[in-house]
Amino acid sequence: MRKLVVLFVSILLSANFFTLYAKNEEEYPFITRTFPSSSIREVEVVTTGGNISMTGDAGSKAVVEVYVSCNNCSIEKIKQILKESYTIDIKVEKGKLYAAAKQKKDLFNWNQQGVGISFKIVVPKQVNSNLQTSGGNIQICNLSGSQNFKTSGGSLTIGNVSGNIVGLTSGGNITVAASSDNINLKTSGGSISANDCRGKIELKTSGGNLNLSNIEGNISAATSGGSITASNIKGTLQTGASGGNVQLNDLSGNVEASTSGGNMSVRMRSAGDYVRLSNSGDLRLTLPAGKGYKLTVKASNIETSGMKNFQGDMDRRSMEGVVGNGGTEVDLKSSEQVHLLFE
Repeated sequence: MRKLVVLFVSILLSANFFTLYAKNEEEYPFITRTFPSSSIREVEVVTTGGNISMTGDAGSKAVVEVYVSCNNCSIEKIKQILKESYTIDIKVEKGKLYAAAKQKKDLFNWNQQGVGISFKIVVPKQVNSNLQTSGGNIQICNLSGSQNFKTSGGSLTIGNVSGNIVGLTSGGNITVAASSDNINLKTSGGSISANDCRGKIELKTSGGNLNLSNIEGNISAATSGGSITASNIKGTLQTGASGGNVQLNDLSGNVEASTSGGNMSVRMRSAGDYVRLSNSGDLRLTLPAGKGYKLTVKASNIETSGMKNFQGDMDRRSMEGVVGNGGTEVDLKSSEQVHLLFE
């Protein structure tokens, strides 16, 4: 069997090794390379200042495209910057596709021209990956395997990905859709949107909103500086906000939610073993009527509607007892009002 040829591309060796077009980086790749799809089981991509896009749509050939952008630069200027400041490597070795754009050593102020080197990659669906950029966006879709990706200043977009998914951005938004299994996504400065996902899901942002819909599984979602909105959630949801409102609709299963600086509204479609809610503002909980509950409620004022067959102790500030024959544990705490409705 012929030994797989390792392709090494270096801007150092020749500025004529690829074709340059007088177009922006979104239109034409500066480099295009193909490899047999069957030779690739793992992908590693590293770039500084550019985007990374990877899809699992390859047929018999995997494709790597390199795009270069530069603010107000001529083609000749781009050639010069790349020759003087970068080395680009693209190769396949022992089942790993490696694509990297790196600055040369001992260079200072190397990116004054705003150069961005981006990769668009098409690989087989079943691959593991490790992707990293210090200043761009990362987008992955139609993949299955273990995906690890990180950017210091861009957004993350994940679509139709299954397996072990771990993503981190220090300053961008995160969007994940139609994905499953183990999902762990974090941002230090953006919002998170998750739709049509299944599995064990952990979402965390230090400075943005959380928006969840059509999620099923074991879900942990938290924000330190935004609001939380969720709808059609099945399974176990643990969520919290340090400074925003929480609005949860059509929940089925268990929920534990808190907020330190806002109001909370929760509507249960069907309750599981427990519903535990706490906040510093008004709290409104709607439960299905005709079911059994074990209630513990503390607030500055408690109002109920539609509650039947309650047995226990209740006054304006506290309630402890059971509805019907008991059942789901309902624990509510608020420094303001609690509105407990049965519909």
